[in-house]
Amino acid sequence: KEYRRQRQMCIRDRGDVDGSVEALGDSLLKLSTEEVQVNIIHKAVGQISESDVLLATASDAIIIGFQVRPSGGARKLAENEEIEIRLYSIIYDAINEIKDAMEGLLEPELVEEALGEAEVRAVFTIGKSAVAGCYVNTGKLHRNCRVRVHRGKQVVYTGDLDSLRRNKDDVKEVATGFECGVGTDRFANWEEGDRIEAFKMVTQRRKLTT
Repeated sequence: KEYRRQRQMCIRDRGDVDGSVEALGDSLLKLSTEEVQVNIIHKAVGQISESDVLLATASDAIIIGFQVRPSGGARKLAENEEIEIRLYSIIYDAINEIKDAMEGLLEPELVEEALGEAEVRAVFTIGKSAVAGCYVNTGKLHRNCRVRVHRGKQVVYTGDLDSLRRNKDDVKEVATGFECGVGTDRFANWEEGDRIEAFKMVTQRRKLTT
């Protein structure tokens, strides 16, 4: 499904008494957001039956049982139809697990993770390339990481760190307190005092927003 398109979680709710069924159903409905909608297709009191499984199969739903168990026939049918039955004795456990399942329906997002910062202290020209002699102030610089080059209050370059050297050797990373030479294929206008902000993009599970 398309990113941020509304998704549905269909639920068939079974409980031991009317009060439990209503309380759980109301709590689950409150989890609905603009992106993920909870749809309770049926609520009833009593043991989980084969008819519950058949309805869940037709609706592509999961079955939630609160203080009840499935019959032997219902359990076997659920296994054959690959219908998930979740059993709970505490309402908050049901709410938390369904919320986690709903978050699993969301597309993950890319977020920025800071790696380190370095200061340009000298600029060298090697052939047609410009290399920035840097000192790593915090964190680490990684070869092929993403960088932003800050000059004063402006960002003058954002892109990949293509070259990372220490003592004339190519290295994978340089840690805090060490000097290094850095270069990029698309930027050569280094100046002393430039600040290099290193980062990477990582995939992160999204949370429900209410």
